Order: sequence, then structure tokens, then C-alpha cells
Amino acid sequence: MVSKSQQKKIIQLKQKKYRSKFGLFVAEGKKVVNDLLNSVIECEYLFSIKNISHPKAFKVTASEMKKLSHFKNHSSILGVFKIPDIKLNNQNKLTIVLDGVSDPGNLGTIIRLCDWFGLNQLICSSNTVDCFNPKAIQSSMGSIARVSCHYISDLLSYIKLINKPAYKAEINGASIYKNQLPGYGTYIFGSESHGISKEITQKIKNHIGIPNFKENNGAESLNVATSVAIFLSEIYRNE
Repeated sequence: MVSKSQQKKIIQLKQKKYRSKFGLFVAEGKKVVNDLLNSVIECEYLFSIKNISHPKAFKVTASEMKKLSHFKNHSSILGVFKIPDIKLNNQNKLTIVLDGVSDPGNLGTIIRLCDWFGLNQLICSSNTVDCFNPKAIQSSMGSIARVSCHYISDLLSYIKLINKPAYKAEINGASIYKNQLPGYGTYIFGSESHGISKEITQKIKNHIGIPNFKENNGAESLNVATSVAIFLSEIYRNE
């Protein structure tokens, strides 16, 4: 059974301000919850329609789960987890940076891509969507358990601090198919609507892009998660 205070808090965790206030986030679905339970991230509560063996578990009815869920279609299991305090590693060979990415689904997919290609952290601007947004968690398909997102207020200073070759992903950049993408470097991706911030655009000179091979096909840009996938594939193809 779910107490009223638990239900209220879980619903509040839909909003970033409450996730920050309580230091908690919600994950739903068997795959995502199990990945988090098998990680270093600590579980606060666990709610399941079925009987499960876990010290923090509560059995609930389908109607109770529907009230707790952050989605229209609820799953059979929901977990409340503590937001981890994971230290930033500035020594990684490859750094992926997101500047102003606002869609949580895109962020979750990029987290999943990082996990697939063996990257354990992602650098985000302060105006990039929260990685603990329910849709971002869902889209990561459990990879949030293995990839940490670090939000940096001054991206340009950070890029200079880690002192690696830096590349902007831009539509009109030099073709990734005509230039070898080094595995040692920093790759910066902006939002589809606004691109990379003016400050970074002015200071980072190297710009790389995915060419459009068909003229006048109506496609103005690629989804940012798709772009990250293509870049990572090219980077590791040359490794």
C-alpha cells in the first residue's frame, strides 16, 4: 500500500525543482529499474504490482500504480532512487558535450548511445534538459545507471580546461566522411532549433558535419541523437 505522503512526493518528482529538493528521481519499467537496482545508485522505494523480494519493496494494485506513474500507460514496477553524486572525470580520452539540448527523449537516447560505445559520462550545458526527467530516464533504457551526466555552467571554460582538440557538429561543417575523426577529442552538439551557443561557435574553430547527399530533399537537419550516433560510429570506426 502507498501512503499519501509517498504518493504526493512521487508525483512531485515529475518536476525538476522537486527532484533537486529531495535528491530523488523516478524510474519505471522492469529493464530500467533492474539496471538501476544493479548499479551503485541507491533505491529509496520500490513499488510493484507483483510480489518481489527487496527490502524497499511495496506491493501495490494496478490502480495505485496508475496514480504513481509519470506516464499515461503505467508499467508493473516503479522505483524511486537517490540522485547519485558522481565525480567528474576530466581525463577521459573522448568527451561528448551537449549544448542546450532540450528534448528529454533525445537526451535519453544519447545517454544510451554513450553506454553502447563505452562512454561513462556526458557533459551538458546548464540549459540542457535534466537527465533525471522521466522521459529521459525512460529513453535511456537503463543506461542512466552506467552513464553520468554532468552539468557545467561555463562550457567554454570547461572545454579549454580539459585541453583536447574540440570539434563543433554543424550542418555546414567539413564532411565527417572526408576527415578522420580522432578518438581523442571533444565533440560538441547543439539543439536542433538553436544549434551551438554563439560563445562556443565563435571560439571553437573546428567544425565537422554530416553532409546531405541529396539536393532539395526538404530535410533541414538531423535529429541530434541521430547525429551523435553517426559521429560515434565514425569515431570508433577509425580506432
